[in-house]
Amino acid sequence: MPIWNSEIETMPQGKLKEFQLEKLKKTIRYTYDNVKFYRNKLDSMKVKPEDIKTLEDIRKLPFTTKNELRENFPYGLFARPMKDVVRIHASSGTTGKPTVVGYTKNDLELWAECIARLASAGGVTSDDIAQISFGYGLFTGGFGLHYGLEKIGAAIIPVSSGNTERQIKIMQDFGSTVLICTPSYALYMVDVVREMGVDPVKDLKLKFGLFGAEPWSESIRTGIEKGFNITATDNYGLSEIIGPGVSGECLEKNGMHINEDFFFIEVIDPETGEWVKDGEIGELVITPLGKEALPLFRYRTRDLSYIDTSKCACGRTTSRIMKIRGRTDDMLIIRGVNIFPSQIEEVLLKIEGVAPHYQIVVERKNNIDTLEVWVETNENMFSDEMKKLVELEKLIVEKLYGQLGIRVDVKLVEPKTIERSQGKAKRVIDNRKLV
Repeated sequence: MPIWNSEIETMPQGKLKEFQLEKLKKTIRYTYDNVKFYRNKLDSMKVKPEDIKTLEDIRKLPFTTKNELRENFPYGLFARPMKDVVRIHASSGTTGKPTVVGYTKNDLELWAECIARLASAGGVTSDDIAQISFGYGLFTGGFGLHYGLEKIGAAIIPVSSGNTERQIKIMQDFGSTVLICTPSYALYMVDVVREMGVDPVKDLKLKFGLFGAEPWSESIRTGIEKGFNITATDNYGLSEIIGPGVSGECLEKNGMHINEDFFFIEVIDPETGEWVKDGEIGELVITPLGKEALPLFRYRTRDLSYIDTSKCACGRTTSRIMKIRGRTDDMLIIRGVNIFPSQIEEVLLKIEGVAPHYQIVVERKNNIDTLEVWVETNENMFSDEMKKLVELEKLIVEKLYGQLGIRVDVKLVEPKTIERSQGKAKRVIDNRKLV
């Protein structure tokens, strides 16, 4: 597939680092001059913009957290007056005040460029018809992908999320060739396609899927690709940084190429805040380069991954974020053991007879934490004899013990028992917070 911006995407790493440093210096000066919050922080640390002489010097700057965005709700961290802001997005705010993001006209052009690159890397061209099944609204997903795909020249169907049977009908009637949504919603669509008796090869024209907004495993990718007969690629971003567009997979599906001329990414030990060694897993920390409305220093994403700097077979030289392993704030501590939902998913999706739908329920009984995993079986398994269900349950318990190091309860449930998501999947119910 052609590379959208070969000048940047195939630039030698040494030259790209020089370009990043130049933009980083300008970003720090701009932010210091225009955002009182950061100016006060740097002054209190006795750090001046001119102290940043190398990329490594970024470690002299303070981290920024989501709580600090909320504390400055809604526009306290904006660097431009509202007359220059042409778009506002925000997070859902389900755990407190939402984080508010502003965009100037130049910011939106930057955003569209980022999306055009990742969409092109994922196979999309001007010949495609892209069905966007992200919700349109304050969430950045729908609008973020929309304008980047338009920049490529693809035809957009802004169907938004929900009403899944109608989604499938639109795919058939309008000849959609690209599907864009969360991977969990795509997996649910696969179920609905089967229920409707739609043949993805004969009745649909889908070729590619661009999926993001939540971590997903290779097993889920396989389920989507087989279910829709498509090539599915991952992409990554955060509303606080820009939205989708920080990075995206090419058709090699070997990590998400970073738009390094727009984002400088560090990988830190979440406990110490220090850089980890090259290739080690840690927390991603992102500094946007050149954003006007909401520039941020060293934003702590809480997402866990690592960076691969080797050249990709596709010809791009940009570094790649490898698949997100989970989030530091998703980690569950059960009887002193650190557990990530992704570890549980990895086990479940390798077991025959298990559907790719599960729920993790955490309780506290008699001051002891308990973990129960609800697992959907496929239809053939659940209609089988009880002995096989008992054997399956025992197998899951043993496999999870081998992965986690503690015993967990497993509850097998009938197909379609666990609620499907039309957005981000809610995998964990932690009832300890309620007692």
